[in-house]
Amino acid sequence: MPDTIPEMLAQSATRDATKIWLRTDDDTISFGQATAQVAGTIERLAAAGVRPGDLVLMTARTTPTYLVAWLAITSMGAVAVTADPDLSHAELTGLLGQVRPRLALTDDALTSAVAAAGAGDAAELGVGRVEDLVDRGDYPSAGAGDPTRPRSTGPVGPDNLATLIPTSGTTGRSKLVMQTHRAYAMAGEGFPYWMELTADDQLMTSLPLFHINAAAYSTMGSLACGAGLVLLPRFSASGFLDSARRHGATEFNAIGAMLEILMRQPERADDADTALRLVYTGPSPAQERQEEIEARFGLRIVCGYAMSESPYGLIWPRGGRPFGTLGSLRQHPTMGTVNFGKVADDDGLEVAFGEVGELLLNNPVVTPGYWQMPEETDAAIVDGWLHTGDLVTVDADGIYTFVARKKEVLRRRGQNLSPAEVEDAILEHPDVIECAVVGVPSDLSEDDIKAVVVVAAGSTVDFGELRSWAAERLTAFKVPRFWQVVEALPRTPTARVAKHRLPTGHPPGEYDAESADQPSKQPIEQPGEDGR
Repeated sequence: MPDTIPEMLAQSATRDATKIWLRTDDDTISFGQATAQVAGTIERLAAAGVRPGDLVLMTARTTPTYLVAWLAITSMGAVAVTADPDLSHAELTGLLGQVRPRLALTDDALTSAVAAAGAGDAAELGVGRVEDLVDRGDYPSAGAGDPTRPRSTGPVGPDNLATLIPTSGTTGRSKLVMQTHRAYAMAGEGFPYWMELTADDQLMTSLPLFHINAAAYSTMGSLACGAGLVLLPRFSASGFLDSARRHGATEFNAIGAMLEILMRQPERADDADTALRLVYTGPSPAQERQEEIEARFGLRIVCGYAMSESPYGLIWPRGGRPFGTLGSLRQHPTMGTVNFGKVADDDGLEVAFGEVGELLLNNPVVTPGYWQMPEETDAAIVDGWLHTGDLVTVDADGIYTFVARKKEVLRRRGQNLSPAEVEDAILEHPDVIECAVVGVPSDLSEDDIKAVVVVAAGSTVDFGELRSWAAERLTAFKVPRFWQVVEALPRTPTARVAKHRLPTGHPPGEYDAESADQPSKQPIEQPGEDGR
């Protein structure tokens, strides 16, 4: 059984040399061609001075060229540091200074920006162009194939580091999750089993290569089972279904608000007229909403939970439909039970069924830790147990349900509350299409609660009426005091709400339910499409 990235790639080429693996709007590449291209890229990386164990920073766009570069870097025994190509100058400067890579790898459009961020000083070999390293001449014509095994310039074992994954873009020190070859191999072997995928499937992803989902699940999963892989350079709601039709996609991975964004597109008679049959996503929608999504697009949603620190987390059991939950512990299709979980209190003691505690995971693919951050590593991994920072419950059947991020739990009037619970209540309002709930400083210490909402185009909502709506569905201490409307919520590259980028302080237009200077009702007018 292969347990490294190069072994997974070589197995796929030996098994399916001439079968088409990668599909984009511009090209198709067979398993054998991709493997030969990786081998040629390894040779050029080695000739440029990259050695096993070296860090290679890459501005990882979701394209075949970058995917081949990622496979080559990891297959030769070097370590890929996958950076968001949209990092600000300050963020990129901070990351380069933190990792000081052997080589900074980018493309024509970003060469100047990467150089300006100090890559020439931080990286021993300076800035390299991915277009120079990944040469299309490395493989023969389509149909011929070439199951050339990627040639490592040193030993690559399952415990060797494959990647450093930045958990956020910062101008200081970002937590860089270390992940091993074993993690990617086991994720690839597990994903087709969890999702019931076969070699006849076409896995489509628009998720970024600088996070773990696209690389560990879509890429390694397709290599493991011989399925095709469709790469979209970015998520575009208006063209997503057309892309699926064009490439015959049968499965795609979604994160955060992607499904909701698709649902807000104007309905078309052919919305379900695709080959799509499966979607992997998280978090889990409410049952009624999930069934609406499935009915409109003619597919089945499978929900799960994982993180860069452990691609083995939770997923709905095969054939199961535990709506609104994270599912049960992921296990390996042939190795059996390898993943263990518990719900623990602040002292690490397991709580009873139905009680809230932090999710802890213990499995062979838990990260070795955070790059050059021993204190943060020791805090996150205790006696082999990864402290996820997520509060959950578990029932007697081993089904876990998300409650809140531990750091996001707010304390108001002596009681704890989950922002997600408040958001769900507000989102039930027919005119609210997005909502984010955060804590703001209170004169009475603890937190006051603020709701930031996006309302449907053309609608007019009243703050007082909206607050009353929430009060009918929530205990009094959970009802937000402050309210503000925005045109759109800020999001991360994986479509999660970036709460740290929400308006801070108390800006004009904010409604304070406890202010005597404001009327109890204040109309909210949604900005038009041009922002005016």
